[in-house]
Amino acid sequence: MTQFVGLQEGAEAKGYLAGLPPCPAADAIERAVLLVGKIFAFAWLLLVLVIMVGVLERYAPPITRVMAMIFGSNPGTALTELQWHLYAAGFLVAIPFAMVRGNHVRIDVLAEHFPLRRKAWIEFLGTLLFLIPFCVFVLIHAAPFVERSITLNEVSPSPGGLGGRWIIKSFMIVSFLLLLAAALARLLRVANFLFRQRAA
Repeated sequence: MTQFVGLQEGAEAKGYLAGLPPCPAADAIERAVLLVGKIFAFAWLLLVLVIMVGVLERYAPPITRVMAMIFGSNPGTALTELQWHLYAAGFLVAIPFAMVRGNHVRIDVLAEHFPLRRKAWIEFLGTLLFLIPFCVFVLIHAAPFVERSITLNEVSPSPGGLGGRWIIKSFMIVSFLLLLAAALARLLRVANFLFRQRAA
């Protein structure tokens, strides 16, 4: 069970918010975000395989013929776009995964020396006033963007490019829903420390 930001089960508490007490609701949300992130980590392996096939497709006629049967007369374009799509999907899903694990970039020149309660207040206010509204803002604007792509059955403008452009665009929604869930888990965790623990 993940009890502290960036920790594996049984690991000693370290990091920016080390020392926060367990929060079962936050733990459950973070486990779900981590599970999705671990599943989509296979996108990186698939990306490497697609890159290898793309290189072989240029120089090995049998592979070129097979790729032409799958992707049409211009398989190089489709393979290149597939690389971009896999990279985008892996990257977007990695953002909330990194936040839960505490591997995201932090600039804590001053805050790293603050006491835990003050750091928790900074985390609470930053999440509540900035991160959650940002996630909601992106989701509000991404939904019609993806809906339009579905309605138009958008395809790549490149000859031989991929269809179903809405699939990759929908990863903006997936990513920011997961990021919003991770932010809510973080908010629950620090609120549990700031309010419930003190009341107890």
